Amino acid sequence: MTHAARMLRFLRLLILQESFWLLLCAALSAVTPRAVMSQEQIMIGYDGHAGFQGPIWATKDLGRLEKNGLIGDLILIPGSARGMAALISGSVPFIQGSATAPLAAFLRGGDVAVIAAALNKFPFSVVVRKELKSPADLIGKKFGILNFGGSNDLAVSLALKEWNIPRSAVTILVSGGAPERLAALTSGVIDATVLSPPETVAAARAGLRILANLSDLNASFPQTLIMARRSFVTSKRDTVKRFVRAYSEGIFEFKTHREKAIKVYADRLKQKDLNVLEETYSYYSPKFSLPPRVDRGGLNNALDLVRQTGDVKGEVNLAQFVDESIIDELEREGFYKKFADTRGKK
Repeated sequence: MTHAARMLRFLRLLILQESFWLLLCAALSAVTPRAVMSQEQIMIGYDGHAGFQGPIWATKDLGRLEKNGLIGDLILIPGSARGMAALISGSVPFIQGSATAPLAAFLRGGDVAVIAAALNKFPFSVVVRKELKSPADLIGKKFGILNFGGSNDLAVSLALKEWNIPRSAVTILVSGGAPERLAALTSGVIDATVLSPPETVAAARAGLRILANLSDLNASFPQTLIMARRSFVTSKRDTVKRFVRAYSEGIFEFKTHREKAIKVYADRLKQKDLNVLEETYSYYSPKFSLPPRVDRGGLNNALDLVRQTGDVKGEVNLAQFVDESIIDELEREGFYKKFADTRGKK
């Protein structure tokens, strides 16, 4: 298939998938009070329910958008392709998600840029049956992941590489979402998988072993990014700047106000177990970046993952995919210095 044909197929996919989100966004606007409609509004997409969604949840739930003069709503858009369709079509101006889908869209000519990054590490732990005590014990075993070509798959590959274990020495199986993989591991259908809090808490309670935290790997991966259309950044720079300020304040509030952050998790994760909430918070909070810059090594890892599709040829200028000009501007203005000063007084 030629590049032109692939591009046409990709654009058709975006058009088909964006229609639902256009209708949904229109419906939300129709029920919004007129007093609110008179103010500038933004809608922000995010792609799932997990602890690494904390930054955007905190930005909304802790009032950071309103503090920066924005009226905003969060909308769950499951599936990275749908999120990119909603963003590129203009249905939503901002999306929080991981790097692979926006990078693939960018490489196909999509108007998308990364403007901030809250988490540049894999948010996973390798969980195994209790009799497996070291990475070497994984040889010859069955390793369950969400799907091939995703961040699960890349995390396992990089972990095996760091442990000097050939990928071919492990049988890697597509085993469903986190609850399904946990059940498969508990029943012995698979020997190992990657999980995030709160599933890791449930795994430990079930007597399974946390073999390694992949956030401790040398390898990085941009798991929690904020994307926008580059044309939107140009035409609505003040709006984007206020959003990046709000997002940065949301990260700071989350990292420094434990009780508030746990309340955000409790509400968003529908979780009542305080121990689960505290362990989830303790796992993620230190890993969120401030200033929210993108790790370039992690982007290269994401690019390697996209290259596996066979659609990427030759050199790629990742500098065109990242626009940290607003973070640069805020740093010059001393915006991030106040966070360091506040930490120093505690």
